[in-house]
Amino acid sequence: MKSIKNSKTQVRLPILLALAIAGGMLVGATMFGGQNNRAVLNNYKKFGEVLGLIERDYVDSVNTDDLVETAIEEMLEKLDPHTVYIPARDVEMAQTQLEGDFEGIGIEFLIVKDTINVVTPLSGGPSEQVGLRAGDKIVSVDGENVAGIGFTNRDVFSKLRGPKGSKVKLGIQRRGEQKPIDFVVTRDKIPSYSIDVAYMVDDQVGYLKVSRFAANTYNEFKEALDGLKAKGMRKLILDLRDNPGGYMDRATKMADELLSGNKLIVYTDGRGERFDSKVYAYKKGDFEEGPVIVLINEGSASASEIVAGALQDNDRALIVGRRSFGKGLVQMPVTLSDNSELRLTISRYYTPSGRSIQKPYEEGDEYGMDIYNRYEHGEFFHADSIKFNDSLRYQTGLGRTVYGGGGIMPDYFVPADTSENSRYLIELYNKNLIREYAMDYYDRNKKMFQKMDLNDFVKNYEVSDKMLAELKAVAKSAGIEYNEEQFQRSKSSIKTGVKAFIAKSVWRNEGFYPVFHQNDEVFQQAVGMFDKAQALETGTWKTGK
Repeated sequence: MKSIKNSKTQVRLPILLALAIAGGMLVGATMFGGQNNRAVLNNYKKFGEVLGLIERDYVDSVNTDDLVETAIEEMLEKLDPHTVYIPARDVEMAQTQLEGDFEGIGIEFLIVKDTINVVTPLSGGPSEQVGLRAGDKIVSVDGENVAGIGFTNRDVFSKLRGPKGSKVKLGIQRRGEQKPIDFVVTRDKIPSYSIDVAYMVDDQVGYLKVSRFAANTYNEFKEALDGLKAKGMRKLILDLRDNPGGYMDRATKMADELLSGNKLIVYTDGRGERFDSKVYAYKKGDFEEGPVIVLINEGSASASEIVAGALQDNDRALIVGRRSFGKGLVQMPVTLSDNSELRLTISRYYTPSGRSIQKPYEEGDEYGMDIYNRYEHGEFFHADSIKFNDSLRYQTGLGRTVYGGGGIMPDYFVPADTSENSRYLIELYNKNLIREYAMDYYDRNKKMFQKMDLNDFVKNYEVSDKMLAELKAVAKSAGIEYNEEQFQRSKSSIKTGVKAFIAKSVWRNEGFYPVFHQNDEVFQQAVGMFDKAQALETGTWKTGK
């Protein structure tokens, strides 16, 4: 933008903008009861005086539009991490995040203290395909440093979005890695679907994975649920791992399909009564009877936590996995006079038992570092490393103890399984070689695989030693040094990965997940816990069991 030279007209426009912003603040103060109107007015006058003095007397020409926008952004830095300002030029772009009609790299992100934190890669998107993970930090884009330099949401959009087929090189700081890892992501159309897969694990257990809560999620969920019931489903595994959330009403409607009667699903509590609300189940759901298990982890946030918390507190589902993210603040979009948007936090989410979902955010940098800190403190591996405040102890209807203070703690904690991890395996995944080798092998043997039956493939197909030797050669040519001891430790995981991506090439996610789950410890443990989920449903649960 060009500098604005001093003139009466040029001074008037930005000050009018400031007046409009302050006017919105005054309206907001009135809505909250008006007790601080005088203080708000005085501060507005001070801001106008400073802006006017700069425009009239400052030694150089300045762009007062930029000054106002910077002032707003800096002001919001003093609030919670989820209250954000979106300039008018970015509003349409931001609104497409949950609609799936944009092209880019496909991540849910959060800027905390000038660092781009990946909340989760969107399922089916290009970032997931190359191996980005929840908790990754983007520190460079195409070789340019983007950490600690005041990056805004617009900067992220301008750097990471782009036409389908274009490439961008990301420098990723990942927990456990000493140096940043480079990923080359090919931008693509971001998928609009949010149900990754729905399939029958056996003749009674259905599995349904929801990757986010977008515009059409509820309709997709209903269709998938009906499809599983038609195949004989009597027990349900609902997978919300790495689901960053989205539309609240889609989440509450989903919970209503599983809850009987008029049970409380979630409530909000704000500064005044204006933004207080309660959402109850109100209709006959499609799966109100039959045991339910919900899978969560540190990438499950917001709307995912509403569903998990509602089902846990109402003793409707057994929650299995690791503690969820802890995003329980409600944002209201407010359109400002120049069509920019303020997404203002107006209340907090609470589960039916009274737990706040939101984790603490007063610690500044600690908020953005939370998932990394959980890993460092051992929470991914030991449930007893999680310290709960007794003052935040709550109980469900059956007398089960649950805790507030940030995120949803599962009923059954399943540690991250690192028994087969090795540096060799990590490098194979960091360079995306397992996926690429599997896709190439499928292309070379397409006719053979297309004649196979999926169930037979899942049960009987074996990745051969010859195939592993080919993969080793591909890895060597990519600069990965072979280590026999590490290879043997990770051999089972490597074989499962190759087989799963071959299945994905043939049958898409309907093939990928049944194979992937063979080596998924959380899924495997969940399948064996339906007796406990049944005890919740029938009310025969005994506290401590």
